[in-house]
Amino acid sequence: MKLEGKVAIVTGAASGMGKAIAELYAKEGAKVVIADMNLEGAEAVAKGISENGGTAKAVQVNVAKQEDIDSMIDTALNEYDTLDILVNNAGIMDSFEPVADISDEKWDRIFEVNTKGVMRAMRRAIPIFLEKGKGVIVNTASTGGLNGAHAGVAYGASKHAVVGLTKNTGYMYAKEGIRCNAIAPGGVATNIASSAGNFNEFGASRLQPVQGIIPRIGQPEEIAQVALFLASDESSFVNGTVITADAGWTAAF
Repeated sequence: MKLEGKVAIVTGAASGMGKAIAELYAKEGAKVVIADMNLEGAEAVAKGISENGGTAKAVQVNVAKQEDIDSMIDTALNEYDTLDILVNNAGIMDSFEPVADISDEKWDRIFEVNTKGVMRAMRRAIPIFLEKGKGVIVNTASTGGLNGAHAGVAYGASKHAVVGLTKNTGYMYAKEGIRCNAIAPGGVATNIASSAGNFNEFGASRLQPVQGIIPRIGQPEEIAQVALFLASDESSFVNGTVITADAGWTAAF
């Protein structure tokens, strides 16, 4: 097993990519903290893992709240005595608003979840990793964190910031045994669009040409395989970078 004896936290793990990552990590031997705002969904994932012989603990977490981040990290320490892998997967969408149409309220809400929540979790985990002399962080960025035509301005900017967080952290702690990488998924079959609300007509129309050349929609399990690689020793020489997983979509431009 590639993660035998490891302890992992996965945020946004009640569904979609987070669920697939948590289930695969558990299958590969990790003890997993299933973190999500949807406690019922998180508990269902944890129950499924346990029924399949794995070890998991569900915890309700709003990554926009520092106290919830602290509780999440403390759960891993209290339940499993340590933390080896942090997967910052939780995220929300905008409604494809361009900069002229974005409100302060929506901008702040998206950055609180997509960027500040990632930073806060990393900030709490790094001292644990420094004490251990090792640790792995896997962030879910997006092709929208690499390009300008995959979402609205707030989502795109928030994911560009995650890429910056990832690269800076990977470099800063490279000599301390800590690796930090990100995955940039393309279109994946998840329920993230449910967080978007009514789409901005102008923004959506501008994105249509780019979305029209997506080769195919990915499955959460395909992203989980990339997350497994980044969490395992097989990627020991991979640090401070972003792996794009989009079936070749962004190779076109």
